[in-house]
Amino acid sequence: MQNPTALAPTFKPGMTIEEMAALAFLVRYKGDTRYKYTNDLRFFFEWCSANGLPPLDAQRVHLELYARHLEDVRGNNAATVHGKLSTLCGFYRIAQADDYIAKDPTVFLRMPKVSYDETRALGLDRHQLGKLLQVASASSPSDGALFALMGLMGLRVSEACNVQIEDFQSEVRGHRVLQLTGKGNKDATMPIPVPVLRALVIAAGDRTTGPVVLTRAGKAQNRRGAYGRCKILVKRAGLPVGTHPHTMRHAAITAALDAGAPLRDAQIFARHSDPRITTRYDRGRQNLDRHAAHLVSAYIAGAA
Repeated sequence: MQNPTALAPTFKPGMTIEEMAALAFLVRYKGDTRYKYTNDLRFFFEWCSANGLPPLDAQRVHLELYARHLEDVRGNNAATVHGKLSTLCGFYRIAQADDYIAKDPTVFLRMPKVSYDETRALGLDRHQLGKLLQVASASSPSDGALFALMGLMGLRVSEACNVQIEDFQSEVRGHRVLQLTGKGNKDATMPIPVPVLRALVIAAGDRTTGPVVLTRAGKAQNRRGAYGRCKILVKRAGLPVGTHPHTMRHAAITAALDAGAPLRDAQIFARHSDPRITTRYDRGRQNLDRHAAHLVSAYIAGAA
């Protein structure tokens, strides 16, 4: 087998069957998702090479051993192991569909259970978010626009970095709107609140095309650069260490629910495919005064 580090979503003459199978899987994705899957496959191919195992000959037992390697040797937590194994599930599913393998070895593969700490999804409270938005606005027009998009409209960091000036020039039913392509290549049209529109206009300045958010060097901001700006501004605002761009999306969704938005409206705002995901952000669920037990008791008592 050729060097597994040669994996890349680009066709080259003379590719091995393993590399072709990887290519068939990776070309389905783009951006950060493709980057993650490429790294996951590269690491697995390297493990296979070290153990003299062609990846397409792997059986379930080999994948179980790989999972133990991730847990016991690498020290990866359950969420990381689950993510890497999920990548392999997708890889082998496509390999079987393309007839590179006769049987998918991930069937009946034991996936580690991942517990989700819902309190982490609550993000910043309204005062902390407001403070961070003020600090970002005072830092630079680009920072102000970037953080307004994430903190007030709930955009993911890559979505916010990819917003172009042309994307917010349209009006729909009297509302200035932002048109974007989000996660899963899903198109969305969102009304732009006045504070966000003001930040976008200031960041655009005299420009009529191109990315809204720029680096200090005048180039388009990217995900990694946005994380760096967030780290600096979070410290400047005196907020908890570990606050990152996705924390702002969490905070925006939580704020929508705290402000009284119905679950359905909050789901549309967050662009979640499943309302159960949006429910995780409902801070009010921890309020015992709202617990349904009170309603049930009062309802039954009224019939006694």
